[in-house]
Order: sequence, then C-alpha cells, then structure tokens
Amino acid sequence: MTAPVMDIHAILKLLPHRYPFVLVDRVLELEKGKRIKALKNVTINEPFFVGHFPHRPVMPGVLMLEAMAQAAALLSFETLGITLDDKTVYYFAGIDGARFKRPVEPGDQLIMDVTLERSKAGIYKFKGTSYVGADVACEAELMCTMRKVG
Repeated sequence: MTAPVMDIHAILKLLPHRYPFVLVDRVLELEKGKRIKALKNVTINEPFFVGHFPHRPVMPGVLMLEAMAQAAALLSFETLGITLDDKTVYYFAGIDGARFKRPVEPGDQLIMDVTLERSKAGIYKFKGTSYVGADVACEAELMCTMRKVG
C-alpha cells in the first residue's frame, strides 16, 4: 500500500472530533477542490457494537454518513487551507438520497469516496459513496456548512 496522503496525526489536527467519534483513520487520496478518498478501519472494539447489535454487530448507517461527512470536512479544510478554531463548527446542513446497500461489520475497511459537487453561499454539497471492497455500502448527497459559534 502506498503512503497515506494524511495519517491519523494530521487528521486529528484538522478535525475537532475525538474518540470515540473520529471516523476517519487515513486519507488515501485528495484532490483539492474535487475529491477525497478516506478509510475507516471497523473493529469489534467500536463502542457502538455493544448495543448495535450484540448478536450481530453492524455499523449504524448514521455513522457511515458521519464518516463521509468527516471526510468531506477534511476535503473542505484542505481546499480552503484552514484549520478550525474553537469558535467555528463544521456541521451537516442536509442529507439527501441516503441509501444503505450492504451491512458494515467488524473487520471491514470502509472506504469513503467523496466528491465536491458545488459550493455556494457557504454551503458545500458533496456526493459520497462508501465501499467495502468493491461493494457499495452507503451513498448519499451531503450538505455541510461552517458557522461561528459563541
């Protein structure tokens, strides 16, 4: 495997999320202003597997969407050349067309492929598809925005 474009140390410098909510382990490819390909290693140690579901652990769909949104945020930050401060948040403005095609289980590698479709008035629209191997696990259109708080 080739060296990552961004390792976990670089990711933690950009994303405000921390354990257990950091859902991007590595960035494999990044084209500023265009697309990002990122990876989440899914392990049995994930805290959500305790209750979802004890007899058949499956990654919740909303967390697959969140993982794609975190990848989208990394793409945005790298494109704009910014690092968030304590008074800025990057969050969902909308999710359209979410579809879940395959369960994601412990041992899987979730590969998020996210493309920037457009940016207008501070709203960023992305098309995201997540894969396990060649199989589509999840897809959605994501809208995100940055806002000052406090």
